[in-house]
Amino acid sequence: MAKTVIVSCGTGIATSTVAAKAIEEACKAAGISVMTKQCKGQEIPELLKQGADLIVTTSTLRFDPGIPVVKGLAFLTGIGIDAVVEEILGHLRDE
Repeated sequence: MAKTVIVSCGTGIATSTVAAKAIEEACKAAGISVMTKQCKGQEIPELLKQGADLIVTTSTLRFDPGIPVVKGLAFLTGIGIDAVVEEILGHLRDE
C-alpha cells in the first residue's frame, strides 16, 4: 500500500513541486511506494481528512496534525537535502 505524503509550501506550486519530485524519486530508489499531494500550508487540514502518513512543509505548522512533520526548507535552499530526504525515508519505513 502506498504511503501518502502531503508536501506544502507558500503557494503550493514551486517549492512543493521540487520537493514532491525529490521525495518520489528517493522513495522509488528505496523501494517505497508513495503518493505525494501538493498544497498551500492552509490546505493541510483538508488534505489530512483524506489520510496521510507524513507532512513535508517549508512553512511552520500552527497545529498538531497527529502525524510526523518534516521541515522541508532544504528543498528551497538546497542545503542539507540529503539529510532531509533520509529523515523522510526513515518516517516512511517506520510506518
